[in-house]
Amino acid sequence: MKAVRVHAYQQDPQIDDVPEPKIQGPLDVIVKVGGAGVCRTDLHIVNGDWADIQNPELPYVIGHENAGWVHAVGDAVTNVQVGDTVILHPQPSCGLCLSCRAGRDMQCTGDAFFPGLSNNDGGMAEYLRTTARACVKLNPDTNPADVAALADAGITAYHAVRKAVPYLYPGTTAVVIGAGGLGHIGIQALAALTATKIIVVDKNPAALELAKQIGADETIIADGEHVAAVQELTGGGASVVFDYVAEQGVELEAWQMTGPAGYQFNLGYGGEFRAPTLDFVAGEKNVIGNIVGTYNDLAELMVLAQAGKVTLHTAQYPLDRALDALHDLDAGKVRGRAILVP
Repeated sequence: MKAVRVHAYQQDPQIDDVPEPKIQGPLDVIVKVGGAGVCRTDLHIVNGDWADIQNPELPYVIGHENAGWVHAVGDAVTNVQVGDTVILHPQPSCGLCLSCRAGRDMQCTGDAFFPGLSNNDGGMAEYLRTTARACVKLNPDTNPADVAALADAGITAYHAVRKAVPYLYPGTTAVVIGAGGLGHIGIQALAALTATKIIVVDKNPAALELAKQIGADETIIADGEHVAAVQELTGGGASVVFDYVAEQGVELEAWQMTGPAGYQFNLGYGGEFRAPTLDFVAGEKNVIGNIVGTYNDLAELMVLAQAGKVTLHTAQYPLDRALDALHDLDAGKVRGRAILVP
């Protein structure tokens, strides 16, 4: 099969011919990939930023936002069968450790693996090996390419909104920084789950125009005056700020946009957060990290998606144009989310 593989960090991946994955255990599922999202994390992987954390053996296949059709199943799989349309939680977890039993899939201490990040091949290929625990069954008429990026970008954005729901009652304000691949999903999730006033900040006028169409009440161009504009619009700071950028100083701007007793959710990464401790004490502010989400988050998100309340705006590329997709994402040319279609 064709697959997009990283051979060396800080170099473009290559499209190689490799063997198809095989069933290795009784709960394994082989999926024929119908869509694989291209994520900014993939750019970080290619750059080597994840090398010390996940330490995969090179070369390996990237791609952690995947949906498609069940191609083969292990002997113990009962929740899906060959031919089913599925979207995949990005990290198959063990189901037995305390974290899994508490529903915290991303903190699994058992035999979890992360196709496309850890030492396991991902979904920028024609076929992918995962497990039954990762499969969320979809309506059979769902096009996997239309929903694939919800497996990471969507679940990550939804997970943060889900945690923030108790703080976003009527009369509150929520600021979304970055209306790109994750942010445009977060805006829709906020509109679907809360009654808060949604304010979106982005440097791209086209992204702000999209934000207005999908639920933003106010938009602010990031022109150097945007922090003051948010503070004025929110009366001193927002109830909750969702930072989908969190690098190049934006993470510090997010802190300034967060009001007293407010919450700053960091979803992007690459920057360095710092603030005077007096600001924490006097302002009673909260800073919360957010990585991916739970299996239940993904299942809930797919209910919203299949009801038309959350829609991915995508740019689709054939698998053999994977490098174009990565380069376009890096250059800021992708509106919404880039999807590879084998």
